[in-house]
Amino acid sequence: MTDHAAMPPIELTPRQYEKELLRLQTELVYMQEWIVKRGERLVVLFEGRDTAGKDGVIRRITAYLNPRTCRVIAVPTPTEREETQWFFQRYVERLPAAGEIILFDRSWYNRAGVEHVMGYCTEEQYREFLRFAPEFELALQNDGITLLKYWLSVSDREQERRFKARLEDPRKRWKFSPTDLEARARWVDYAEAKDRMFEHTDTAHSPWWVVEADDKRTARLNLIDHLLSMVPYEHLHNHDHVKLPKRQERDYVRPPKTTERIVPARYEVRKDARSASD
Repeated sequence: MTDHAAMPPIELTPRQYEKELLRLQTELVYMQEWIVKRGERLVVLFEGRDTAGKDGVIRRITAYLNPRTCRVIAVPTPTEREETQWFFQRYVERLPAAGEIILFDRSWYNRAGVEHVMGYCTEEQYREFLRFAPEFELALQNDGITLLKYWLSVSDREQERRFKARLEDPRKRWKFSPTDLEARARWVDYAEAKDRMFEHTDTAHSPWWVVEADDKRTARLNLIDHLLSMVPYEHLHNHDHVKLPKRQERDYVRPPKTTERIVPARYEVRKDARSASD
């Protein structure tokens, strides 16, 4: 495993960032192939303040991965029935089987953050969570699951800038919920909750890895690079050779195009403007 802390950061231009991101995304494909072949199980938790960039880094991780064996889980608000269940039950049923990767876009740590700060759980439930969470995670690891926990850290000033940018962008206004707005008002409460959460759950067997996320592109590269370093995957070279089968050849007259409802061609992209991925 590479000692990343001992290595000086590499400064990249925007073009170099795109190239390095693509290289890391290719390594993620190799990692997924190894996990599937070996029947490994990987769980990654993404936590952090609103606007910290969790969605963005998750999208970059999953961009080229097979969605059949890599799933993003964002557990919704519990139903009336789920509220009567064991708290961890909703998360246990979403854990991976052999050969699967599960990425939690927020996780059971909702209880230590938003549920605690907003009063959605009792003080007794909160204290029990802090006590039991390390035991729960150790049990997962003892069963062979690789568990990684990332906290994306964004400064107060940068979070404020991103909040204001969201207000001006109609594509991102949906990200504002009453809870999100209240979280902004309770910045110090959330800071205290995060620090207490770390105090109880940043353990030797299941540590929190903090990613400085004021610059989103830097955060994405650093997180993905670290994730790859934490999984002892190898490039598999014994792929079955794929050969395209010969297409059928027989007489068949297809219906004319005039029988189809064609989407109007309002746009046409020039060949010289197409990307290499087309």
